[in-house]
Amino acid sequence: MLVLLFASRFSKVNNFQPSEHRPEETPYEKFRRQHVDAKMTEKLCNTEISNRNIYKIDNSCKETNTFILSIPAKVKSICRGDGRYDENSGMTYSTATFRIIKCKLKHQGARKPSCQYEGRLLTNRIIVVKCEGKLPISNNIPFDVNMF
Repeated sequence: MLVLLFASRFSKVNNFQPSEHRPEETPYEKFRRQHVDAKMTEKLCNTEISNRNIYKIDNSCKETNTFILSIPAKVKSICRGDGRYDENSGMTYSTATFRIIKCKLKHQGARKPSCQYEGRLLTNRIIVVKCEGKLPISNNIPFDVNMF
């Protein structure tokens, strides 16, 4: 089983101006914009990453971005009782499994607007998030961890 992990601190993303996140955007809103979309498909990686302005602070392309194929309420529930908190890591594991789309950069070192991604559907994934105020947050460095 693979676990999708969203680490706990914020990363820098270039959104209209260099900043931690959009001034009007909360950490949860940033997480939702960058990682939650029930209608995402493998073929939409390039379009959605561009439309959602998901880049590194220096305008280089993210190596990977992962979208959870779910409605926001189900993802939020991980932090509202439907998850298992791990005291050692400070992270919360979903008790339900999710389908995800993993968008992987085709050409390392590419820069905006030349980011080209290959999307892959992954199923039966446990989501691991940092919860803040009963909401999932992310630093946009998702990665897969082999559990078994």
